[in-house]
Amino acid sequence: MQDLVQNSEDGIDSNEKSFSPYSIDQELEFADNSTISQSSESASVESLMTAASAVTPTEEALGVDQNNNHILVAEDDIFISDIYDVKLTSAGYRVEIAHNGKEAIEKLQAGVRPNLMLLDIVMPYVDGFGVLEEFSKHPEWSDIPIVLLTNLSQKEDIDRAISLGARDYLIKSHFTPSEVLSKVEKYIRKD
Repeated sequence: MQDLVQNSEDGIDSNEKSFSPYSIDQELEFADNSTISQSSESASVESLMTAASAVTPTEEALGVDQNNNHILVAEDDIFISDIYDVKLTSAGYRVEIAHNGKEAIEKLQAGVRPNLMLLDIVMPYVDGFGVLEEFSKHPEWSDIPIVLLTNLSQKEDIDRAISLGARDYLIKSHFTPSEVLSKVEKYIRKD
């Protein structure tokens, strides 16, 4: 909120508007980027409350997506996360990026509910296996399919990920972004 005190008697008039002496102009900005501007002379508490009550959190803002198109990508490599962000967004998905496993867990704990998670294994703070282990502690997350997208290709890594609940295991170097998109569409149904 910006307050601008202007004194028209002193000739201060930066917006070429006429103001009464010592009026206060306020511009309120809401979460949806809408704004209202009102002068203290005409603003009433009722009009400001009405405008503020019109801005309520949407399901999207709360992390709920009824269209089955919200994907959380947990990937520490910014180049790779950008590739999947562009590819999935252009296919109509809403993409949210977590740059490490800890950030992915924090987003989920804050109420973000993606329809699918693409999860790297080798990440700082908490690796992909740690994220999978954390999932097992939260039954409310059990309906979120997790697809591993990693460069680890050892059989024991694949077996461990599947035993921890991953629905699929994709080796980055073996799949193009278009092929990953096909796998994503296999696990979530877009309306």
